[in-house]
Amino acid sequence: MTQPLLIEIGVEELPAVPLLKILDDIEKSWAKILEANRLMAEFEFSYTPRRLVLWHPEFLKKQPDSEDEMFGPPVQIAFKDGQPTRAAESFAQKCGVPLSEIGRGEKGGKEVLYYKKTIVGEPSEALLDEMVKTWIGSMRFGKMMRWGDRKEEFIRPVRWVLALFGSSVPAIELFDVKSSNTTRVHRQVTFEPIPVDSPKAYFEALENGGVELFPDRRRETIQEGFETIEKEYGVNVGHDEELMNEIVAITEYPTPLLGRFDESFLKLPPEVIMTSMKEHQRYFPLFKEGVLNNSFVVVSNAKTDDFSQVIAGNERVLKPRLSDAMFFYENDLKNGLNPEGLKSIVFMDGLGTMYDKSVRESLITTTLAEVYAEPLEKETSKDVGELKALAERAAMLAKADLLTEMVYEFTELQGIMGYYYAKALGEDDLVAVAIRDQYLPSGEESDLPENLFAALLAIAYKFDNLMALFSVGKIPTGSRDPFALRRAAAGIIRIVTHFDIPFNISEMIDYFKKEYAEFDTKELEKFFDERFYKALDANPSIITAVLASGERDVGEIVKKVNALKNITESDEFKEIFTTFKRVANISKDIDLESELTVDPALFEKEEEKRLYEAFEAIVSKEYDDYEMQLDALFSLKPQLDRFFDNVMVNAEDEKLRTNRRNLVGSIYKAFKIVADIKEISI
Repeated sequence: MTQPLLIEIGVEELPAVPLLKILDDIEKSWAKILEANRLMAEFEFSYTPRRLVLWHPEFLKKQPDSEDEMFGPPVQIAFKDGQPTRAAESFAQKCGVPLSEIGRGEKGGKEVLYYKKTIVGEPSEALLDEMVKTWIGSMRFGKMMRWGDRKEEFIRPVRWVLALFGSSVPAIELFDVKSSNTTRVHRQVTFEPIPVDSPKAYFEALENGGVELFPDRRRETIQEGFETIEKEYGVNVGHDEELMNEIVAITEYPTPLLGRFDESFLKLPPEVIMTSMKEHQRYFPLFKEGVLNNSFVVVSNAKTDDFSQVIAGNERVLKPRLSDAMFFYENDLKNGLNPEGLKSIVFMDGLGTMYDKSVRESLITTTLAEVYAEPLEKETSKDVGELKALAERAAMLAKADLLTEMVYEFTELQGIMGYYYAKALGEDDLVAVAIRDQYLPSGEESDLPENLFAALLAIAYKFDNLMALFSVGKIPTGSRDPFALRRAAAGIIRIVTHFDIPFNISEMIDYFKKEYAEFDTKELEKFFDERFYKALDANPSIITAVLASGERDVGEIVKKVNALKNITESDEFKEIFTTFKRVANISKDIDLESELTVDPALFEKEEEKRLYEAFEAIVSKEYDDYEMQLDALFSLKPQLDRFFDNVMVNAEDEKLRTNRRNLVGSIYKAFKIVADIKEISI
């Protein structure tokens, strides 16, 4: 038997960001609690800024009965000479019944004492109080608070608890608030509690009272409002999923409204206006023909027929924000970009100042400009001397915007403001773009630097972070990575792969290590290697096989992994690979570092000759890519199969044995140029 269950925890306004972070956990926690209490049922969890709601259309009235089987000691131990031993009596006591009610069963092939008891399920209503307390206690929002003289904590004070189970009100108490059959609606409708006697009445009360309970419907309402504004004013609302989620979480009755600001503020960089609107006011920017417009969308939570005051109020609040930003911007332009001030900002203990970091990044960037001179000259039409000078300029100015008032106010604009200031102050476009893109990519889905020149500074920033922090022992452990070094290494992999440039990890570390305190550079190399497993979408054993080849160039590692991945994903590869596993097994005791001489004059069987000729033909060619090279080597399967079927590799004659082993070892060694095939598991 089932009946509807509705529970609403009423709170003061929940902060959106902490709530959004644990939404999935909130649902999972309730599902686990249901399972633990043998009351699993479909449910829907919903929220507004003032309530957390669980809705079960059908909920069991009582737990189902269950059976508990208990196995005791073997019968031969439980009874001696027909009399019960202490072991039998202890088992009966454990089961809570007289020994006469204990039966016999079989376990592990032995006859043992056995008892099965039925556990009668408890009424669900009697369990709800503890279940809800456990659920609320499982919500770890991070920063919690206490109120009144209470010691218990929650994200915000609980003000009411509504509970309806069929026609009854289950007794639930949270933070001294006892459950009732009343809810609250929008404050502009009434402050008074609204009594409801059924879930249907509850949902109707919210709908009539200006509360849209379901987040998806609030999102749809907001999106529909956006579309109306776009059609009416010929604009486009700037998409921002993070902001949309937050607005959905802080509104109960959302209404998108268009507001405006003075056109003169459009002199500011667009990112400044958008950041100011988003961070301070939670506004969405509007664009006209792809250009930021002097208008915005605010999503009101008011329930009124006249929104003019709401619009005017938001316009009034935004104006001083943008006025401050304009003041910062003009002031920063007067002061210019001067890296000298970075000498007073400590980068990290043991690593000097931000100016010292800029000097190190300058060295790395200019070195890379020389290494990649050919593609850079082709891309920019500038000679290597000019490129090195510009690279040094970009690196030394890159962190100068940390000294500006704008970045002090909006730290997320570092790099971006440096770009605008560099442009306004007449710096070369290459320098300005490099400053803007130095932190890219900032995540897995992030954009990459716009061009190869900008990529040099982005690599230098990340590589210096890795070298510097490893040199002072700030190495990520477990899930902890406070300085985002894993992201830095992954970013270098992405950049190098995208621009198809050489970047030998070992050589780079070895070349620049003199600029840092002495540390175990092999540890950093290993750290880089570990990043390939996250950065590349491939069977981990393929990545292991490629790394085992000894390849240290990032781009080549990626190309080899992709080539091997494409081949191993073919339908016939598993059958093909059996032969090459045998090649790997035979080669495991061969010194692959030595010269593996194969003397055709020692061949006794036609199969030896045919395999040798086919192999020589393959290794004498040049291939456009690793996949073609691997395909050619794997095409040796027929010759290898005939060789293994007809030739005794471990012949008694030492010369024959060595010659044959060297032939197989040479094939394995040819594979190992790309990947160590013994590491592949499919």
